[in-house]
Amino acid sequence: MILFHASYVEITKPDILHSRVEVDFGRGFYMTPLIGQAEKWCEKFRKKGKAAILNQYNFNEEALTKCRVLRFDSYSEDWLDFIVNCRRGRDKTEYDIVMGGVANDKVFNTVELYNDELIDKAEAIKRLRYEKPNAQIAFRTQKTIDRYLRFEGSWTL
Repeated sequence: MILFHASYVEITKPDILHSRVEVDFGRGFYMTPLIGQAEKWCEKFRKKGKAAILNQYNFNEEALTKCRVLRFDSYSEDWLDFIVNCRRGRDKTEYDIVMGGVANDKVFNTVELYNDELIDKAEAIKRLRYEKPNAQIAFRTQKTIDRYLRFEGSWTL
């Protein structure tokens, strides 16, 4: 499977050391199989006056049977609980890979309303039901990155 990572630099050797902790799926190296989504992610670098570089990787899907994988096929209560725990820095799970929907701007607003206890879980799920999930894959262990991900190249947008 081909995966993409948006950045302002070429990343030939991905690592989790340079990632933030309190994000959707916790500390990890984040990618997407959707090139259009990765191109949109590059826009944030352009807006800051930086280069917009799209890195491409080949993902050996054997990892999906050999590693500890958590997969969310839709926005759900489990997805919402996991996102909130990760964003609060409370995730203690030991998954190698987490796959699922992105908390984009509209989704993020719903998650924040729930996180701030301004809406309950039922209302959050009701709102999320209308959102089409984009795809993100977080590689959460360096061992998994090193074993199953191969840099293919990069280009500037």
